[in-house]
Amino acid sequence: MKKLVVLGGGESGVGTAILGKQKGYKVFVSDKGSISNKYKEVLLNNEIDFEENQHTESEIFNADVVMKSPGIPDKVALVQTLLKKGILVISEIEFASQFTDATIVGVTGSNGKTTTTMLTHHLLKSSGIHVGMAGNIGDSFALQIAEQNHKNYVLELSSFQLDGIEKFNSHIAIITNISPDHLDRYDYDYNKYIASKFRISQNQTPDDFLIYDADDDAINTWLKNNKTKATLIPFSIKRELEFGAFLKDKNIITIINTKQFKMPLTKLSLQGNHNIKNAMAATLSAQLLNVRKQNIAESLSNFEGVEHRLENVQKIRGVQFINDSKATNVNATFYALECMKTPTVWIVGGVDKGNDYTDLMPLVREKVKAIVCLGVDNSKILETFGNVVDVFVETAGAEEAVKVAKKISEKGDTVLLSPACASFDLFNNYEDRGRQFKAAVRGL
Repeated sequence: MKKLVVLGGGESGVGTAILGKQKGYKVFVSDKGSISNKYKEVLLNNEIDFEENQHTESEIFNADVVMKSPGIPDKVALVQTLLKKGILVISEIEFASQFTDATIVGVTGSNGKTTTTMLTHHLLKSSGIHVGMAGNIGDSFALQIAEQNHKNYVLELSSFQLDGIEKFNSHIAIITNISPDHLDRYDYDYNKYIASKFRISQNQTPDDFLIYDADDDAINTWLKNNKTKATLIPFSIKRELEFGAFLKDKNIITIINTKQFKMPLTKLSLQGNHNIKNAMAATLSAQLLNVRKQNIAESLSNFEGVEHRLENVQKIRGVQFINDSKATNVNATFYALECMKTPTVWIVGGVDKGNDYTDLMPLVREKVKAIVCLGVDNSKILETFGNVVDVFVETAGAEEAVKVAKKISEKGDTVLLSPACASFDLFNNYEDRGRQFKAAVRGL
């Protein structure tokens, strides 16, 4: 019996453990921190051996294969030792994919992954296609294969997940965009991060498809200097294309295999240039999977959007509060500020991942009337924008930030939480940050 060791007792780890046991592996789960009661109960109910708050090396180093949760960097000593011993270390996506023949749509990119994944899933499911959604969303890919095994999957894939693949392949791969993010995991080398995103295409064949943003410099440069076997399908909001998706006369036009689809921008449920691109990518995927035009149009018009991504929370005395907590990097915040139509009180800050805020300068000058900082160390934000914005206030939590923003704002303004940073200094994650923000707004 082969031994599977799972490092990390979270969603992906526990899902992998269940699938591994089902497929005949001897499974051991090891987490250096504590495992939540929710996941401990699942492991106990499935009679899977586990440990927490430690890594017992004698249990780990006799593994045939190790599944490493995406939050664990490759550089940690334990992982380095495993690799030196020649033990295969892979991601949940890699482990799970060997047990399914499903058609996979894989979505990666620096921003827009979640919206594009959910929108693509919505388009497919609404047309009656048997489809699951996993990756960074909902139940893990491994658990779904163990319990449901859909005929199709839409997977949101981070660079960390893609770093752990060997043979995994997406029949349809989408790269929404690439901008500097998580550079601390890539030796502050942007090219390593770009290469990580393009791992989504490494096992594609001429029968597969790579849908990509043709307006993105990093993507275009990589494609110019590297070869991929897949059929390339571009989308653009800047120019007309002979093939793929583009804008014309305030309509999204998609052309695949001479089939054309047209969707007026006014009928899209999601607004903003970034969401036009997300809709293009999702539409192209749906067309490749033979979804009818009418179903695509209906689904694009009734999609409800993603929590924590430009989410309208409440209007209080003429001031609109917007939760964009999912904007954990500069590029995501750029899209958010670009969408603002009224004077904006911008709540920003958190754990800086090597951010360069200068790209935001024109938008801040044009749209931001005040900055409220929400982070332990705001020095770089103050240094960049302190002489540009008249009002600059530092706060120590969501409730205080909301109260300060309310005091600064006037009727007709927007208060925008779009941090451009990770959340781990003051919050558990971006969802916790967004929910605390929403609770504070509703408590005004």
